[in-house]
Amino acid sequence: MAGHSKWANIQHRKGRQDEKRGKIWTRVIREITVAARTGGGDPAMNPRLRLAIDKAKAANMPADRIKYNVDKASGALEGQALEEIRYEGYGIGGAAIIVDTMTDNKVRTVAEVRHAFSKYGGNLGTDGSVAFQFKHCGQIIFAPGTSEDQVMEVALEAGAEDVITDDDGAIEVLTAYTDFEAVKNALEAAGLKPEVAEVTMRPENTIELGGEDAARMQKLLDVLEDLDDVQDVFHNAEISE
Repeated sequence: MAGHSKWANIQHRKGRQDEKRGKIWTRVIREITVAARTGGGDPAMNPRLRLAIDKAKAANMPADRIKYNVDKASGALEGQALEEIRYEGYGIGGAAIIVDTMTDNKVRTVAEVRHAFSKYGGNLGTDGSVAFQFKHCGQIIFAPGTSEDQVMEVALEAGAEDVITDDDGAIEVLTAYTDFEAVKNALEAAGLKPEVAEVTMRPENTIELGGEDAARMQKLLDVLEDLDDVQDVFHNAEISE
């Protein structure tokens, strides 16, 4: 199945994430904390914790620090009571945005998120206002030049829902979020190393933005991602450089 060109956007996002490595550690620790508290500290029995630990390893977090945070969250130690809250809204050109947060003070968090939307050209919406435009799924992306036939054979055999080849040659494997680990493990076992592997909110359709609109949208996204309580920002904009 053919798809649009996403590779430039993926590389752009990865570059910005690399610039914010310290903040990624903070977010991963929060994710480990909530996952361990809600599902227990044994990764073998807690899929969400396994994914959080994988993120920590991908961010080059030392193993002893990962273990410390798992033990702290699943033990009897005092800690912050974190609450997960999702906000939905619109960016430049009507682009849909989902903001996932973890916070110990939802009054502060909603004020900061609302301020970011209003100051930088967006609008904070109501619950459900844009979520229907996204699919909760596993997404595994391979760089251009990867063998499409091999990816398709391994992925579909392992239970993937779809394999999409983008216009620039990148290959995107989509899975049900419950099948993500099995498909990712099968691909890696076959020697296929993905550039991106995550459970995400994938937009069903995208909006292309260029020029000043693209710059304004990127600014809004950067401000949202820099908020202390924000874990993830999902959107349906294709941002041209």
